[in-house]
Amino acid sequence: MLRIYRRMWQVNWFEQWQYRANLLMYLLYWLVSPIVYLAVWTTVANSQGSVGGLTANDFITYYLTLLIVDNLTSDITIHLLAYKIRDGTLSGELLKPVHPILTNTLMNNLAFKALTLLVLIPVWLGLCLLFRPDFSAVTIPALLLAIPAVVLGFGISFLFGAIITCVAFWTTRVYSLNEFYYALVVLFAGQFVPLDLMPPLIQRIAQYLPFQLLKYFPIQLILGRLPPDAIVRNFALAGLWFVAAVGLFLLVWRSGVKRFSAVGA
Repeated sequence: MLRIYRRMWQVNWFEQWQYRANLLMYLLYWLVSPIVYLAVWTTVANSQGSVGGLTANDFITYYLTLLIVDNLTSDITIHLLAYKIRDGTLSGELLKPVHPILTNTLMNNLAFKALTLLVLIPVWLGLCLLFRPDFSAVTIPALLLAIPAVVLGFGISFLFGAIITCVAFWTTRVYSLNEFYYALVVLFAGQFVPLDLMPPLIQRIAQYLPFQLLKYFPIQLILGRLPPDAIVRNFALAGLWFVAAVGLFLLVWRSGVKRFSAVGA
């Protein structure tokens, strides 16, 4: 099985290099929002001294860390597979003796991340020179602890992306559903604004939802802003949501494939 994953990684890695312009456009799209949020909140914090107890440096370190974590935990499954379900070309992948989402689509996601990260790092370093963040609170143990948090965050994000993509078996409006899902991520994952600044009710709801595990939890972990009990609770919550996402994905996938039909399928 490892040889299959290695070969698919090679295929998807070289395939991503063929679409460099497309990749650059995706990267610019990803960069715009966090940089705008960073500039706005930093300006407000500098003018008022702090916002909700967060200083300008807190916002700078938060959004610069968000740029990296967002790249590592986001997924592009719907753009890789939904059109294949709609136009029937998925039938060719169903004939292969491997799962089309858990092998080829997964490797395509990882190859895309690796390539965008190569381009993102110089941009990120340029932003560090511009905003001069103080990352003195970041420690090696915190970075090591963030690795499983990021892996779980990507796993949950990938599975939820796959579940939404599988809705294409039933409707052609799957992109609208994905936009709604993205809006929830922006609101509850701390992408628009750190959850500390959200109303108390939103903060309490976000504690139990999977979205904050995708970005907010790894960011706060890296920046050393979480007490030990919150770290343990979020890891346990991430494990539960990951298992639930696996079960829901398998259920939706099997139901969807049973009703799938196309020329030659």
